[in-house]
Amino acid sequence: MLGNRYEILEQLGGGGMAIVYKGRDAILNRMVTIKLLRPEYASDEDFVRRFRREAQSVASLSHPNIVSIYDVGRENHSHYLVMEYVDGEDLRSIIKREGPLEPSRAVRIARQVCDALEHAHENNIVHRDVKPHNILITRSGRAKLTDFGIALEASAATVTSSDTIVGSVHYLSPEQARGEVAGPGSDIYSLGVVLYEMLSGSLPFTGDSPISIALKHIQSSPEPLTVRKPDVPPSLEWAVMKALHKEPDKRYSSVREMSFRLEESVNGDDGDTTRIISVERDDMLALKASAQPFPSREKPAKRLSPAGWVTVIALIMLMAGAALYGYYRFVNVPEVTVPSVVGKPLSEAEEILDQKKLKSKVKEQYHNTVSQGIVIAQEYGPNDPPVKINRVITLTVSKGSDLKEVPNLIKLNVIDARIKITEAGFEMEEPPKEEFSSEVEKGFVISQEPAANVRAPKGSRISLRVSKGTEPAARKIPDLRGLTVNQATIKLGEVKLEMDRDLIYQYSAQYLRGQIVSHTPGPGEQVVDGTAVKVNVSNGPGPSARDAKVYVREIPNDGKPHVVKITVTDVRGTNDAYIKTHNPGDQVAETVTYWGRATIKVYVDDKLIKEQVID
Repeated sequence: MLGNRYEILEQLGGGGMAIVYKGRDAILNRMVTIKLLRPEYASDEDFVRRFRREAQSVASLSHPNIVSIYDVGRENHSHYLVMEYVDGEDLRSIIKREGPLEPSRAVRIARQVCDALEHAHENNIVHRDVKPHNILITRSGRAKLTDFGIALEASAATVTSSDTIVGSVHYLSPEQARGEVAGPGSDIYSLGVVLYEMLSGSLPFTGDSPISIALKHIQSSPEPLTVRKPDVPPSLEWAVMKALHKEPDKRYSSVREMSFRLEESVNGDDGDTTRIISVERDDMLALKASAQPFPSREKPAKRLSPAGWVTVIALIMLMAGAALYGYYRFVNVPEVTVPSVVGKPLSEAEEILDQKKLKSKVKEQYHNTVSQGIVIAQEYGPNDPPVKINRVITLTVSKGSDLKEVPNLIKLNVIDARIKITEAGFEMEEPPKEEFSSEVEKGFVISQEPAANVRAPKGSRISLRVSKGTEPAARKIPDLRGLTVNQATIKLGEVKLEMDRDLIYQYSAQYLRGQIVSHTPGPGEQVVDGTAVKVNVSNGPGPSARDAKVYVREIPNDGKPHVVKITVTDVRGTNDAYIKTHNPGDQVAETVTYWGRATIKVYVDDKLIKEQVID
């Protein structure tokens, strides 16, 4: 049972980072999917950060085509996500079992994924790992996008190390393969690959290694769909090939546009219209060459007049001038290295770029740690190849913190508080602080920081103080030294305390065998109800017996009999050593035996008349 709430029922699958289980929410009595980070990665900060990023990414999203996240937590150093349970199967399993899908069905699935991605992109989140494995199809046919584990804000860069590729290589966009910034266009490309696979039953690019496949994404054009699947409508082929363009700005401007074109391709295509695919291949060029018209059989045209020749020469000169202008304006242009302007105010950054004869385009995004107006990312930098002057460099500028209203968590239990914190876009500081409270029930929130209804940066931490229940009453430890274990147990029970079951036996020359020598906490110390007191018990030999002579000369001579009593208090406790009735004026000389340090008291008619301490 995770978090005293989620029961694991069966394993559904697993990836390299986490294991996925079917589970049950014991409180709401509903089926859930539990994603548990593998134990070997629990201490790896990078994996934990990526795992939490999935919860943070999806927490801001609410869409019928995106798998919802209900809860996030940690149990015995194991991190877990609790997600919506989808009764169905992933798209990869469907393609593997059924092969190519009907165009109308493939488009219906792709358009639902477009809807999910549109919602994510509107919230400035790029999925970066769109593939059939991450698209779940319910029994009713609804597509749901999941696994936002490597999603980032739309302006963040992908992993840039030379030997690491983010996402699954078969569905990777060319810019991701090059280690460049992944934007919404990257998701469009990946969805284009998924659609290509749904329609043809095979991937556009395969290879012997991930690197070879990545290079094909960068350099090669996919085989036309109609070569692999002739019954694919030409307009649908055109729509897929546009999504697979190597340059992001030549793909669809948005997933909404892609969705519209896909709908148009299956609903508006009469089969007679052939669209031109934007990527030309060698075989297409050869086809063009073979399709040249036969020599004309018409009569030759008449000779031009002098005025006609003047017009032709003027047109030729005009075209030559335009060609020269285009060459020097667009081809023979000096190149410059783009300077780094990250961390600089926008005005200063624009001035630096202007000095290099570069233009800038600005897009804004929230950032919790960078002040408003500061550049946090740029499209090209000093480590990239030089660019031509007048190139437009996209700068991402901080809008400051994305402030969200802190929810009221007072008197909620910890589980509900954690869910509410996640839903509001924040994180809970773990573990919460605990303290006693006479007003708030155990396990419920006493106070929070920041306070409710204030605005705080999205993703920041909220700390809680949680009740441990009413503080037990304070008790004073009685002196147990010299008592037997049974006597001490009774005495502790009278003040609602206990004796620790693990008795420690030790040598003692002061206390008899079986008597308590010392205890922790010590006599007089304050403790709470139910505290167990550790005791040390004598294992002997104890003190040796000694004798003392006691003289009593204080018996009144008043004509009345008197009772004389002598008591000895030593390691054995207090005992009557002598008790007898005497005549008036008698004198007593009595020998008493004691062990260890002793106190001897003499009473006449129960009145203390003498006391002496002896060692």
